[in-house]
Amino acid sequence: MAEPSDEAQRTEDPTPKRLEEARRRGDAPKSQEAIALAAFAAAFLGLWLAAGPAARDLGAIGAAFIDHPHEFQVNAGSLQRLYRALVGAAGLAVGGVGLLFCVAALLSHIGQARPAPDFTRLAPALAKISPIEGLKRIYGPAALFNFLKGLFKILIVGAILVYALWPDRDLLARLVGAGEPSLLSVLNDEILKLFGFATLAMMVLAAFDYAIQVRSWKKRLRMTKEEVRRELKESEGDPIIRGRLKRERDMRGRRRMVAAVKDATVLIMNPTHYAVALRYDETRDEAPVCLAKGADETALRMRAAANENGVPVVENPPLARALHASVEIDGEIPVEHYEAVARVIGVILRKAGADAATPKTPSSR
Repeated sequence: MAEPSDEAQRTEDPTPKRLEEARRRGDAPKSQEAIALAAFAAAFLGLWLAAGPAARDLGAIGAAFIDHPHEFQVNAGSLQRLYRALVGAAGLAVGGVGLLFCVAALLSHIGQARPAPDFTRLAPALAKISPIEGLKRIYGPAALFNFLKGLFKILIVGAILVYALWPDRDLLARLVGAGEPSLLSVLNDEILKLFGFATLAMMVLAAFDYAIQVRSWKKRLRMTKEEVRRELKESEGDPIIRGRLKRERDMRGRRRMVAAVKDATVLIMNPTHYAVALRYDETRDEAPVCLAKGADETALRMRAAANENGVPVVENPPLARALHASVEIDGEIPVEHYEAVARVIGVILRKAGADAATPKTPSSR
C-alpha cells in the first residue's frame, strides 16, 4: 500500500508560531494588486494636488520657445544647455508626483512583508530548471488565476472608461475646435474622474487578491499532525513533565494548606468534603481571615492537623461550602457570612474562657 504524500499529510492549519517564523523570514502574503493600488492612488493624489502647478510650469517652458523663437540657436552647446534646462524644469514640475508614487509602492511592499534576507532562495534547485515544474508554473492554478485576474482588470478598465466618458461624449466632441484653456480644463476634469473611478475599482480588486494570497499562504504553510505535536511539546514542554510539575505544585499547595491550620482559630468542616481554616485575632484582624481551605483529601489532612494542634473543629456543612466558594486565601470573609462565623467563633471563645476559669483538681497519688 502506497504511503500518503507529504502534501497529503499536511492537513492542519499553521500555528501562530509557524506564521510568525515565516513572517520573520520575509515569507508573508503579498498582493501585487495592493502595491499597484498604492502607487496608483499616490499618482491620483499627486495629479489632483499638483496637476495645475505642474501644467503651468511646463506651459511656461513651452511658451518661451513660442514667444522667442529667434533666440533659439541650433548648435551642440545650445542643445546641451536646452536639454539640461528642460530636464531640470520638468523634474521640478513632476518630481514630487514621481517621488510620492515610488514611496507609496515601497511602503505598500514593506507593509505586507517584513524585509528580510532569505539566501535559501539563491541555492540551486532542480525544480527551477525542471521542464515539468516550469509547465506547472505556466499552466497551473496560479497561472490560471493570474490570467483571469488580468482579464478581469481589462474588463474593469474598459467598463470604467465607458461609464466615465460616455455621459460626456458630446462635450468631448465639441473640444475639437475649443481653445486651449477650455481644452485643458475639461481634460483635467476627465482625467481626474477616470483616476478616481479606477482607484475605487482597484481597491476592490486588491482586497479580493489579498484575501486569496492570505488563503494560499496559509495553505502552503499547513502542518502535519506530528509537526503540530512537536511544536506544542517544544513551546509548552513534554506533557509528561507538565503533568508531573502540576502534581508537584498541587502537593506543595496542599502542604501549605495543612501547615497553616496550626495558626487558625477554628476549622469549619463539611464534614469531609470541604474545610476552611479561619483566624480571628482582635488585636490585628478587623474580620476573620481565611488561612487555608481545601477539599476532599486536603480537607481530611487539615482536620488531622487541627486535631494534632488543638484547633477546634466545627461541622457546619452550609457555612463550609459557602466559605470555600467565596473566600480567598489570606482574605477576609465576605460581609454576608459575618453573623454565622461570629456565632461559631463566639462559642469557641466562650468555651475557651470557661475552660481557663475552671480550677484544675489535683490528681491523687
